[in-house]
Amino acid sequence: MKLRVGQSLCSAVDGTTVIVVRCPEQDVTVTCGGVEMYPQGEAPTSSPATPTGAVGDGVLLGKRYTAEEGALEVLCVRPGKYPVAANGAALSLKAAQPLPASD
Repeated sequence: MKLRVGQSLCSAVDGTTVIVVRCPEQDVTVTCGGVEMYPQGEAPTSSPATPTGAVGDGVLLGKRYTAEEGALEVLCVRPGKYPVAANGAALSLKAAQPLPASD
């Protein structure tokens, strides 16, 4: 799927919703629980899906997640139970930037 900045993606297996903050030029398959996520406002492309992956490894509200190469970054606006992945690789929690010293 061709992603664009500001696009909301919803999970077909739980309540997870993310907003795309940064995306690459090429197509990316974003999945939640092993099932492809769909743009908010559209119907899921697959019929009732059976999730894969461990329950409890889901995304956290207000946290940013990124792909290893850093080309894709999403912000969680609605948490869920299943992990989010891009092209089969799990997204990892993005570390916060340290504030500069005020000495």
